Amino acid sequence: MNIHEYQAKKLLGKYGVPIPKGGIAHSATEAIYQASELGGSKWIVKAQVHSGARGKAGGVKLCNSHQEIADFCHNLLGNKLVTLQTGPEGKMVSSIYVEEASDIAKELYFSIVLDRATQKVTLIASTEGGMDIEKVAKETPEKISKIMIDPAVGMQPFQARQLAFTLDLPNEVIGAASRAVMKCYRAFRDTDANLLEINPLILTTDNKVMAIDAKMTFDENALYRRPEILEFRDKTQEDPRETNAAEHDLSYVGLDGNIGCLINGAGLAMATMDMIQHAGGEPANFLDIGGGASAERVATSIELVLSDKSVEAILINIFAGINRCDWVAQGIVDLLNKRDIDIPLVVRLSGTNVEKGQKILKDSGKKVITADTLSDAAHKVVSAWKQANGSKN
Repeated sequence: MNIHEYQAKKLLGKYGVPIPKGGIAHSATEAIYQASELGGSKWIVKAQVHSGARGKAGGVKLCNSHQEIADFCHNLLGNKLVTLQTGPEGKMVSSIYVEEASDIAKELYFSIVLDRATQKVTLIASTEGGMDIEKVAKETPEKISKIMIDPAVGMQPFQARQLAFTLDLPNEVIGAASRAVMKCYRAFRDTDANLLEINPLILTTDNKVMAIDAKMTFDENALYRRPEILEFRDKTQEDPRETNAAEHDLSYVGLDGNIGCLINGAGLAMATMDMIQHAGGEPANFLDIGGGASAERVATSIELVLSDKSVEAILINIFAGINRCDWVAQGIVDLLNKRDIDIPLVVRLSGTNVEKGQKILKDSGKKVITADTLSDAAHKVVSAWKQANGSKN
């Protein structure tokens, strides 16, 4: 789960991480009020969306007057901000963060990530702050430092100092930088985060270390024990398909293709998507209906897939163990009795009660293409999709 920058800073502030003063606003009037409360004559004004690269897209501005703040808010609030990470559809801007401007002497990069390859928390730092870390890693990898944390003992103060020394900081700042790193780690650990990124982490002209940007993401499987984090969820920033699926306790990830997938089991879902691509198609989603799915759950899942306007064919691939093929088949028929589906529908059933399931589909008289194997199903759905949409596909 992602949260906004101002929310991440609120969390980090509770752990003592040094951050600039700032306030959230939902209108130009509120933004000007926040600037007045902060005082000064310069402010950093930022659109709050779940995306990086906001500055390059015009979502971050240094303002020197209240009028500049008002103009910035009028241009962005209620509109979509398109960045390199959002894709052409962009993200709606509903709030603006107004922050006191900092006098920057040096920009640094710092992040904490959960490295699944090593199964350890990894700290990453670089003297090249304010830049895309992927570009730095590709062009100047020697400027990136990494420290892996032993999960049995957690992060130790000497590791924080070790990381601080790699950032080419003045000696008198090493202690403050080390403490900031430790506080970030505690925030990461205590909130079940899987990413904390500060880009840039700055050194000010008066030798203070400060986080002037912050991004955090969290393990959704741990949110049941982090209600204070769950309160930060902004569903307007999420894929509505995924939000709708979550409300029905379904595992769904939206993709860019046009062949909808409804499958039980994550491994089978991955294999099915690979097979669709091998057959010449592109999956529109990952959808795992889980074990023991009722006919109602199956019908709801199909409706969810159909809610994606880019879906031009559907493949239902069920290998029933805990599930039963007759339940799945009945869910398909129940939905087809309620509404017409004008796109190809391919169904492959295997496992528990497969004969009953096949009979239900056959006796329904509905337009369903059946398949015997995964390969057969993938090729049939791609072929049916191409036929339905013309040879140009």
